[in-house]
Amino acid sequence: MANRAREVRGAPPWSMAVAAMLAVQLASALSVPVIEQVGPGGTAWLRMCFGVVFLWMIARPAIRSLTRRDLPALLALGTVTGFMTLFFLAAVERIPLGTAVAIEFLGPLAVAGLMGKSRKALLWPALALVGVVLLTEPWQGEVDLAGVGFALAAGTCWGLYNILTQHVGDRFAGISGLSLTIPVAAIATLPVGLPQVLGGEFTWWVLPAAAGIALITPVIAFGLEMLALRRMTHTAFGTLLSIEPAFGILIGLLVLAQTPTLMQLLGIAIVIAAGAAAQRGGTRAADPIVTTGQGGAPPGAPTP
Repeated sequence: MANRAREVRGAPPWSMAVAAMLAVQLASALSVPVIEQVGPGGTAWLRMCFGVVFLWMIARPAIRSLTRRDLPALLALGTVTGFMTLFFLAAVERIPLGTAVAIEFLGPLAVAGLMGKSRKALLWPALALVGVVLLTEPWQGEVDLAGVGFALAAGTCWGLYNILTQHVGDRFAGISGLSLTIPVAAIATLPVGLPQVLGGEFTWWVLPAAAGIALITPVIAFGLEMLALRRMTHTAFGTLLSIEPAFGILIGLLVLAQTPTLMQLLGIAIVIAAGAAAQRGGTRAADPIVTTGQGGAPPGAPTP
């Protein structure tokens, strides 16, 4: 397991980010049947609960090594993670997956532009924004304002998530940070999720389905994101995520039979071009010094 961890850590950061994006979109598409049974809040809460189980089986939370300075970032990241998932699933319940991702992307897009060290860095987010507009096609038909609102709320959480994930990833080795933040996410979404689960049309397959989805996201996807953000700048990572609406369209087509229009395909081409251009020079100079490892491991030690 340690060798696998070293292999992942040695992979290009952009490849880990891309794999995480695909995993997130697949999990979102697979969540649609579960949402029909227990609602977006119940689905998000179950995913976080099963995520805690899997993460604690993989990485014991380093609770004894926590300091008071760690708590604000961990609590904030956990809360943001929970509501990012909840709001996005509420959006997917109302609007197509690709459209929801495109709107949500405005959050990390804003972070990419604001965190840029030069005016030139704003060029690629601006170009990606054009693609996002083409993907959403606001001029076509009626707009589900509630769905758009939930996607925008998820985007706000997504932008904050990227900032906080890099901070927590710098402090905790491997995915040990996730083993501390996902329980917070489960507690934060409990007031919304538990009533929906108890009041929904609960059937036997909901639990194993939610468990399988949780293994994809948050466990695998968020773990890859945390590793990628330790080696990428906010601008490079945030704008690389401009490819994610394309993945949303693709997964929506393959899993949910949501067919994109020619205008949306043009938008996909634009955001991919912007993401590819923005990642140049976006690698962080070296892995930051990690002061806390899994279960009290030495700083920087790989996790199994």
